[in-house]
Amino acid sequence: MPPLLDTYTPPIGRYDELLDVDGKIRLQWRPLLARMASLGADGLDARAQLVADSILADGISYNVHAEGQEARRPWELDPLPLVIAPDEWQQLSSAVAQRATVLNALLADLYGPQHLLAEGLLPPALAFGQPGFKWPCVGIRPPGGVFLNTYAVDVARGPNGKWWAIADHTQSPAGAGYSLQNRIILAKTFPDAFRQLQVRPLSDYFRTLLDSFSRLAPAEGEPPLIVLLTPGPGDDAYFEHAFQARYLGYPLVEGRDLTVRDNTVYLKTLRGLRRVHGILRRLEDDLCDPLELRTDSAVGVPGLLAAVRAGRVLVSNALGSGVLESGALFGFLPGIAERLSGTPLAMPSVASWWCGEAAALDHVIEHLDELVIKPAFSDMSLPAVFGHDLAGAERDAMIARLRAQPHAYVGQEWIRMSQAPTWGANGLQARTVGLRLFAVATPDGFAVMPGALGRVAASPTQEILSMPRGGTSKDVWVRAGAPVRRASLLKRRLGVIDLVCGASDVPSRVGDNLFWMGRYTERSEATARLLRATLSRLSSGEDDDDSCLPDLLAACHHMDILAHEPTADASADEREKDVLAAVCDPAQPGSLANMSRQLNYSAGQVRERMSSDNWHALNRMSRLFDQPLRSVGQALAAVDRAMLDSISLAGFALDDMTRDEGWRFLILGRRIERLYRLAALIQIVLSFADEARDRSLEWLLEASNAIVTYRARYRRTPEVLPVVHLLVFDDTNPHAVIFQINELDIELDRVARDLGHQRTDALHAMRAALHQFDLTRFEAEDNSAACQALAAQLDKIANDTSELSENLHERYFTHTAPDARIH
Repeated sequence: MPPLLDTYTPPIGRYDELLDVDGKIRLQWRPLLARMASLGADGLDARAQLVADSILADGISYNVHAEGQEARRPWELDPLPLVIAPDEWQQLSSAVAQRATVLNALLADLYGPQHLLAEGLLPPALAFGQPGFKWPCVGIRPPGGVFLNTYAVDVARGPNGKWWAIADHTQSPAGAGYSLQNRIILAKTFPDAFRQLQVRPLSDYFRTLLDSFSRLAPAEGEPPLIVLLTPGPGDDAYFEHAFQARYLGYPLVEGRDLTVRDNTVYLKTLRGLRRVHGILRRLEDDLCDPLELRTDSAVGVPGLLAAVRAGRVLVSNALGSGVLESGALFGFLPGIAERLSGTPLAMPSVASWWCGEAAALDHVIEHLDELVIKPAFSDMSLPAVFGHDLAGAERDAMIARLRAQPHAYVGQEWIRMSQAPTWGANGLQARTVGLRLFAVATPDGFAVMPGALGRVAASPTQEILSMPRGGTSKDVWVRAGAPVRRASLLKRRLGVIDLVCGASDVPSRVGDNLFWMGRYTERSEATARLLRATLSRLSSGEDDDDSCLPDLLAACHHMDILAHEPTADASADEREKDVLAAVCDPAQPGSLANMSRQLNYSAGQVRERMSSDNWHALNRMSRLFDQPLRSVGQALAAVDRAMLDSISLAGFALDDMTRDEGWRFLILGRRIERLYRLAALIQIVLSFADEARDRSLEWLLEASNAIVTYRARYRRTPEVLPVVHLLVFDDTNPHAVIFQINELDIELDRVARDLGHQRTDALHAMRAALHQFDLTRFEAEDNSAACQALAAQLDKIANDTSELSENLHERYFTHTAPDARIH
């Protein structure tokens, strides 16, 4: 027995996934255990750290909501996979496919002829008496008669080694994306063992999903446009939504990105409206259409149900499918399965009693100590209660609640779920484990993903498998009986119908967020440069009559970076406190930390378009301000790192991203922000009194990233004329005002040409005004008048740039009226 097993205590009265009844390692685990033994405890700790680092770098998260507050925490993945033998998987996957087929037929009956209700196989109260049944959906037949395009089921293994169904997920099954992310990480963590065990790949499942949606979507000869509909970044599993959309190549959209006109769903794109043929939804039934379902939904699409009823769009899963997510159905499924398929369920549901029936209620109360009490319907926010944990007044109160509202509760047999090995600080430990399995509809029945999302209890004594309650996840390795062929998700062969222009699918909301991502990236870099100049002088102790520190502080305040206007009598400590807040206080508008938060928000809205390298840089930058900065030195180091990350993001934008319409708006955002900040900052310095203006020229060059160029050209102390020429009029300097105007002019021409809009002439007026400015005015003995005149011109440029930004928003990012350019 390997030394690693010295800390592993097999569970009593439970099935152990690792060891058999004789304490021997099960056959399917032996290659993995051998690899683990060769690594030793230190090696496994290193692998666990690699897993944690990968999760942090990729920004994999799960949002936990409690008491009205949102908390984003990293996804947790146990470094050890759960291994399943080929013969066992064959039985398990067949049982899942059968269950999905039965449930799909049950939905077809409930929203169609309702024979099962008439025959007494299902109590009418379980359909009509629960909020999951959607009356507006009665009579609607989805494309191909498929109600469950995708399906997930939670299963657990009992003490006898048999698998039981614990919960069905039929509205918008979650977790497949997390399963794929887990696989990507663990395949890199244990590459040798992964190959040796011949683990079956997950890509076939997602390829099947793509083919299924393309086949069923009512495209009417058009290339089908299918989108993934998310509630937004506040959803628990938003990371998964973005990751899965990117992997499948579907646009990630929110309800406000879609509109329904003439019973047809359209995506609001930068080019106008484009018809949507299919929607993979991650919204609950109620939230999908505020016109016919839940009227207070702010994330749905008004009129969506009408489009579904008209057969103009595929919605997966069919609206109203949440009626099957009731544990109260479990007791009736065996009879329903026999009636619909002619065969018993291969994998039974955990024994359940719906208390809405008098006999079942009596049974639950009599056997309370042996059962788990759960809410009957998925929309009820009631925790599961283990009967054996209740005593005295608590037990009496539970019985009283059961009698008062019997229809609201289900009693389920308490299954002592199996346990599997996990790796942590205490070595190899046994934890309760369950699986979430996934299936997708095909013309030949349901295909089951050869893997699963393993769910692990948070502690050795915990029974409930819940990610919000601190549970962790596992990758599930299904061994193949033969060598595995690795395949790409891409189709083996594309047809003419597959040839689409991805650029036309850029939603207006995505263009808007890319535009602001560009602005916030540039703003972060500019803010970091100005703060670095300030912190450098603050740390040097400059505080004499010739110091430019007061001028820098004044400029920071005018640029909305410092919260308080600096005063002449402010102490050194007060100045330092204000500058540190401008660096690391996320609640202070204009601070570098606040800019990082704004940047992360905009980037999070377009997560599916971000490369891993982009996201790593964003995560590094946001983590700089997780802890308060106590000194100028710490702040200076954080500012340097933030500036480098901002520069990295600029590099990724120029070298990494496809030059589609979204990219153009990101670049427009960067150019507009740079033009605005350059014009505003130079205007501030030119407006200073003579002495303050002269001593500010050097830090102005530093903050404008032009100090090296100036020194190489002139090799002398900065003077007003050459500084003004370099920063305003030099069209070869990428940090000059005129350079930004010229580049913006080119980009706006391209956007207007590609999208068919007339463009504004604001840039032409800016360029003409600068060309007409007479630089010889700065040769005068007293050039104050020239400085003030140019400052006024730059102030107008800054204001006109802000107006240009607003015009772009109104023109491209809003759809307030029907657009003739419908594609």
